[in-house]
Amino acid sequence: MHLREDDHGARRGGGVQVSAALARPVPKWKRELAEEVKNYIRSYKYILIADLFKVRAAQLQELRKALRGRALVKVLKNTIVVKAIEGLDAEKPGIERIKDYLHGQNLFIFTNENPFEMARMIEQFKVRVLPSPGDVATSDIIVPAGNTGLPPGPIISTLNALGIPTRIEGGSIWVVRDTVVAKKGDVISYDLAYILGKLDMKVIELGINLKAAYVDGLVIPGGDLRLDVEGIREAVAEAYRAAFNLSLNAAYPTRENTALLLQMAHMRALSLALAATYPTKGTVELLLAKAEAEASALARALADKGFS
Repeated sequence: MHLREDDHGARRGGGVQVSAALARPVPKWKRELAEEVKNYIRSYKYILIADLFKVRAAQLQELRKALRGRALVKVLKNTIVVKAIEGLDAEKPGIERIKDYLHGQNLFIFTNENPFEMARMIEQFKVRVLPSPGDVATSDIIVPAGNTGLPPGPIISTLNALGIPTRIEGGSIWVVRDTVVAKKGDVISYDLAYILGKLDMKVIELGINLKAAYVDGLVIPGGDLRLDVEGIREAVAEAYRAAFNLSLNAAYPTRENTALLLQMAHMRALSLALAATYPTKGTVELLLAKAEAEASALARALADKGFS
């Protein structure tokens, strides 16, 4: 049976009647690409899906460099991935559930490495790029004082309109003082994007937003992939300290506390023996030293009162 694909990417076949005007054969290249993606899914243990919205080409290139040798990074059409996962549920249980995240443009990352560590690295992967009109400032934008390297011309009026004070010196436009031209969260205007581009100020920080990951039969939402590693490490350390102190107070021996418990028991036994003046191999010298010190103190006290 030949599969057909309508204009919305839906498959038709078998006994279903489809309008000849809407239906068309699935191109060979598309079937071959779907088979290639199917092999990726079979070959790698984990799949991460990231949103491509507003991801720049340069950013994608840097991400590919960062993950080289660790993951396969592919930009794929959702319809291709849908075709690729058909019939794979037996080999990859639960894989069908990634369809819930196949909307918009997506980036697919195939890897055998720890998906949470991979997600942490991707979330931390930031690049700074030149702004475009309509971008939202990711931090306060300050045009620094100094030589812009730009020759005088109509651009001066644009600089002044943005509140950037200027002067002409040595055939160049100089910015008189550091000037805040946008606050974090402000929308970048056409004129501001133009000026920042002329000044080569890469002021927009972009990251990769993870939608979900397929991990051992589960599809984990992107938000659940973001682990606070430092927070978890501190929580585990605090739990360890509390458990360790509890085991010491309860005198409950473990591999970690046995040496310390023996030291504590030895010190307590030694203190008790000294307090009770009980001679043992370990206390005789201490008891004799204590007796000598007490005798010397008594002799001094008697001498002070005139006894010799």
